Amino acid sequence: MKKSIIYLSLISSFLLFSCKKTQENKAEESKVETTEQSSEAVAEGESGNKEVELTQAQYNASNIQLSILGKKNLSDVIRVNGSTELPAQSQADVSSFLSGTITSINVNLGDYVKKGQTIALIDSPEFIQLKEQYTISKSNLEYLELEYKRQQTLRQENVNSEKTYQKTKSDLTIERARFESLSNRLNLVNAAANAKSLRVVSPINGNISAIPIKIGSSVMAGQSLFSIVDNSELHLDLMVYEKDLPLVKVGQKVSFSFTNIDETVVTAKIFSITKSFEPGTKTVIVHAKIDNVLDTLIPGLYVNALIHIGEKTVDALPNKAIIKADGREFIFILEDEVEEAGGMSYHFERVEVKSGVSELGYTQVTILESIPADSQIVIDGAYYVQSHLAKTSGGAPEHAH
Repeated sequence: MKKSIIYLSLISSFLLFSCKKTQENKAEESKVETTEQSSEAVAEGESGNKEVELTQAQYNASNIQLSILGKKNLSDVIRVNGSTELPAQSQADVSSFLSGTITSINVNLGDYVKKGQTIALIDSPEFIQLKEQYTISKSNLEYLELEYKRQQTLRQENVNSEKTYQKTKSDLTIERARFESLSNRLNLVNAAANAKSLRVVSPINGNISAIPIKIGSSVMAGQSLFSIVDNSELHLDLMVYEKDLPLVKVGQKVSFSFTNIDETVVTAKIFSITKSFEPGTKTVIVHAKIDNVLDTLIPGLYVNALIHIGEKTVDALPNKAIIKADGREFIFILEDEVEEAGGMSYHFERVEVKSGVSELGYTQVTILESIPADSQIVIDGAYYVQSHLAKTSGGAPEHAH
């Protein structure tokens, strides 16, 4: 009986050991298989290469155009940052030479005004006093001119004394100076002698950017009443580092886009280079005049810019050939054409590239793997191919370059 119990214990232990070993082997096999699948997934993720097959109908519908990688003369560039700025002569603070009370405001914020346009009226006691002084001086001047001619005639006939003649001449000279001064003051306040109110006029063409007053406001001489900016004279202030400064010259082309607006590319031309470093930096400000100032531009916009310092021959493709996906850049090459019962079948491979300089619809490309020199590259229709790839792989298509 004891022997039977011992035999049963041994058999049970053997069976338990065998089951455990089998489970461990299966777990190990599963682990190896999972590791291999992960490695394959990683490999695919690193390369990003995927294949796409299009039928004859799909190929025709996409209007695909093919070409080999070509050479283009594109500008070598320096990448810089900067902002839009206005020169001092394109900004104005409008004030009055005399104090008074605002009786009329003829413009609103953002309105475009021309130089010399009346933008407000002021009732001013000082202006009334100035007109009175002008009128009196004008009358005195007319009298003294007649008196001087009379005294001049009398002096020639030796009727009056030299002292009387000189006194009249001196009074006339003083009154002429006084009248000229009063006339200039009237011109400064942009008013005629018969005007009832003091005119506030725009000193430049531009848009009203600030109105810190209202009707009934009491204003002092020299107080800012309006601010005007002429954005048509906007230019770029670009920060160029010391190492790049020897390559930058007046007259060079600049292309730029706005960091916070859109990707519209605008051009400019360098007209001035500052001769000193900006405080606390190793950068020099380079000024560039914008070729066509857009209506949407205002001072203070940050820009990303390219200073074109010379041309070089590079591998380049049309911008439409480059698509962005998974945060990277790719092109498609035609791998094979296979004749089938329903027509031709076209096999494409997605190949990762790195873009460089862009100019006139072409972009410099560096292909990140080896492909045959005569590879047929999709230069138009790449977005369609990427969309088809995204559909078949369950992803979402991304945009072209």
